[in-house]
Amino acid sequence: MKKILVLAVALLSVSAFAQKGGLDANVLNEISKGYEGTSTDKALRNAMNTTPLATLARNADRAVMIDTHFSDEVKTVGRTNQKSSGRCWLFTGLNVLRASAIERFDLGNFQFSQNYCFFYDQLEKANLFLQAVIDTRGKSFDDRTVDWLFSHPISDGGTFTGVADLVSKYGVVPAEIFPETLTANSTSAIRGQLSNLLRQDGLALRDAGKKADLQKMKVDMLKEIYRILALTLGVPPTQFEWTRRDSKGNVVSTKTYTPLEFYKEFVGYDLQNNYIMFMNDPAREYGKVYEIEYDRHTYDGHNWLYVNLPLDDIKKMAIASIKGGDAMYFSCDVGKFLDRERGIADIDNFDYESLLGVKFTMDKKQRVLTHASGSSHAMTLIGVDLKEGVPQKWLVENSWGDTGWKGNIIMTDEWFNEYMFRLVVEKKYVPADIQALLNQKPIMLPAWDPMFLGEE
Repeated sequence: MKKILVLAVALLSVSAFAQKGGLDANVLNEISKGYEGTSTDKALRNAMNTTPLATLARNADRAVMIDTHFSDEVKTVGRTNQKSSGRCWLFTGLNVLRASAIERFDLGNFQFSQNYCFFYDQLEKANLFLQAVIDTRGKSFDDRTVDWLFSHPISDGGTFTGVADLVSKYGVVPAEIFPETLTANSTSAIRGQLSNLLRQDGLALRDAGKKADLQKMKVDMLKEIYRILALTLGVPPTQFEWTRRDSKGNVVSTKTYTPLEFYKEFVGYDLQNNYIMFMNDPAREYGKVYEIEYDRHTYDGHNWLYVNLPLDDIKKMAIASIKGGDAMYFSCDVGKFLDRERGIADIDNFDYESLLGVKFTMDKKQRVLTHASGSSHAMTLIGVDLKEGVPQKWLVENSWGDTGWKGNIIMTDEWFNEYMFRLVVEKKYVPADIQALLNQKPIMLPAWDPMFLGEE
């Protein structure tokens, strides 16, 4: 009798647990029927136990190389390589500028120094964090903004807004004047050290007494940051001599420049006011202007501001810019269905549905809302293939060296629809009615919004 009573109590306990959403023996038994152990299951299991899923999912129907002809393409020279760093946003922004400079001044395979801009990016981001800590020191550590700040003291990611603010403030220099270093090429180690130092400094600022000179404390902290950056990236030049050569190697001139003078001569236009960033985010209302709090690279700079538009409007401006010979800053969810070796982004590159025996039915809006997709990488949009005015595929210049198709990625138009997110366009290609949308007051989004993610 006692045993029957104990068993009854146990069954009641299991039943009660299951009612709360747990897995009891009956539920587990039902779930286990999902694997039937058929000959097909066994063959798939053997393959998946020893072979990468991406290899098994590769679609044989897409084995033939895609056509590489493009009806319209912006002239570019050479390819850059961000290596093991999250600086795609910076490489892309400077690639847009260098494409224009090469065309206007016949510079050949010329590059602006990414390391020079990165030095000031890291210094400015350190100041942004420390000043934000000062501004929020009256709030509890449980406050969402304070928690976000200490979770993200510094990063090497960013957007075009950061490029515009940095080069407008500090200018640019040729790559040979301030070359890459090992730390610039592989940023994770120094990012970790700077993050911990900044968190420590942030705590000191929060704990300082009411009479403390917080700005002096901050300057002393930034001195340490500057020294670390100088040791790892180099000391940025304030003046330099540079010999300009044409694409054939002939000397054109030798002059002395400051970085801002070099910017004015070889870039020359107002980056902060000459471009508009567009987003295709179907999870938010189109025709609205959005701004991300703390999404800037300098404390006295600009938050990331964008106009959310349907894809058709964005494509029209992209085509106009390419036809006009102007490359664009572009970002997307690059890892989705990308054949990295061949440089092809095609939603049919991999067939995970057939391999796994399931259906993936989420559309772009649903993927954004559930954090399944978002902008992850910036590249330079330079080409489109049109047939009777309709885009078939797109071409982007990447910053992964020669990886892909000649250092580029070819995107089918279907892939573009699903995984393109951001595009920065010169105002001269933006219709008046779309420019007028900027007259509305931006909707401020918090720093932790899913679309905050900086390109890497």
